[in-house]
Amino acid sequence: MTSEQNKTFDLSASFKAYDVRGIVGESITAEIVQAVGAAFIDVLGLEGQTVLVGGDMRPSSPEFSQAFAKGAAARGADVQLLDLISTDELYYACGALNAAGATFTASHNPAEYNGIKMAKAGAQPISSESGLKEIQALAEEYLNQGSIPAAAKRGQIGVRDVLKDYAEYLRKLVDLSGSRRLKVVVDAGNGMAGLTTPAVLGDKLLPGLPFEIVPLYFELDGSFPNHPANPLEPENLRDLQAAVLKHGADIGLAFDGDADRCFVVDEKGEPVSPSAITAMVARREIARAKAAGEETPVIIHNLLTSKAVPELVAQDGGRAVRTRVGHSFIKAVMAQEGAVFGGEHSAHFYFRDFWNADTGMLAAMHVLAALGEQDGPLSELGRQYEPYVSSGEINSEIEDKAAAVERVRADFASEDIEIDHMDGSTFSAKDGSWWFNLRPSNTEPFLRLNAEAKDHATMEKIRDRVLAIVRG
Repeated sequence: MTSEQNKTFDLSASFKAYDVRGIVGESITAEIVQAVGAAFIDVLGLEGQTVLVGGDMRPSSPEFSQAFAKGAAARGADVQLLDLISTDELYYACGALNAAGATFTASHNPAEYNGIKMAKAGAQPISSESGLKEIQALAEEYLNQGSIPAAAKRGQIGVRDVLKDYAEYLRKLVDLSGSRRLKVVVDAGNGMAGLTTPAVLGDKLLPGLPFEIVPLYFELDGSFPNHPANPLEPENLRDLQAAVLKHGADIGLAFDGDADRCFVVDEKGEPVSPSAITAMVARREIARAKAAGEETPVIIHNLLTSKAVPELVAQDGGRAVRTRVGHSFIKAVMAQEGAVFGGEHSAHFYFRDFWNADTGMLAAMHVLAALGEQDGPLSELGRQYEPYVSSGEINSEIEDKAAAVERVRADFASEDIEIDHMDGSTFSAKDGSWWFNLRPSNTEPFLRLNAEAKDHATMEKIRDRVLAIVRG
């Protein structure tokens, strides 16, 4: 490893709160990745231990996996290369093998990006509060001095395939063999679900399930030739919605690029909100935990999920715990509370039986099980979990975000409301008819609005009133 003469490396552009993400050839290169691999071993004290390294289908992922492995081996760790993996496959491997690991992915970001998601043994998250800053600082030190010091004993690099083990593990958690026959359209968006779906839901590695899988964009292609692998944006669901209607399917599933998030559409091609999925899976996990003798199972939800979630959890005899937005908060509270399940409005779903990590595939399996064990269509089933009307997230570009929130507070001062500041500001009508949250983005000049109400008219009235004040 050589460093350019007199060049000073600063990795702050690519090191984020929860992961590393940058433009290939600029803020993330093989040289940088090698230094990060070495720093990963040193900061986590992994010399002499085995670490796991994989990557998604982006063109740079194989080279970056090798570079990370080289840096890790130089500092005395043995490396198992997992080759092509989804992010939740990494979490599975880190949990099942009790080893730290890293995967190269930029999730739903465009093709020119790549990044690194890292986890400690047991799939514990690594964030800026739990080692990421130290890894950044040490990687910068290695880059600026132009070399990585050699450990007393260099580590070995081997290869391991965990796809079948991952598929078998998920199938043990949700038994789908008794489902009625379902036609399922899956849009992999040319991402890693193109590899994991045939393994878990198909018959590629395990016996077939009672599903007819209609594949959409299963070819692994990090240039994303069909649409961005970001199902959070409605335009990226259009192909899936059309295919569900064309094939007369019972359900459609859309995964993001690294397949850790899953979005659902019903047989009419209408999206089922992540809040409804959270409530649906929560009901199943509460029942399962109670059957195993747990008195009051805990469900985690972030403050932007529908209030239907805590209401249903209480109705089913569980205890709902509300958290800030962000997977590091959810995972931390999952661990503290011993929660059985957690869900976010962004379609991240977390499971105690999956080392508190998020997995889109396991959430999808729960939805398939819920649909397949009864005779009605998904549109009817989903309606049980969506009693309220949501605005979705609406961004307003505002420089002085605090002043905009203060204007809203002043305008609503005479109303019979409650305000809390857990994450941004949440305004709630005391009669329960509506609530809305305003959250400033940490990285962009955006103020984000999420509103929910008992009916469309009330939601639209509150939404439009708040936006007029914010943007006025």
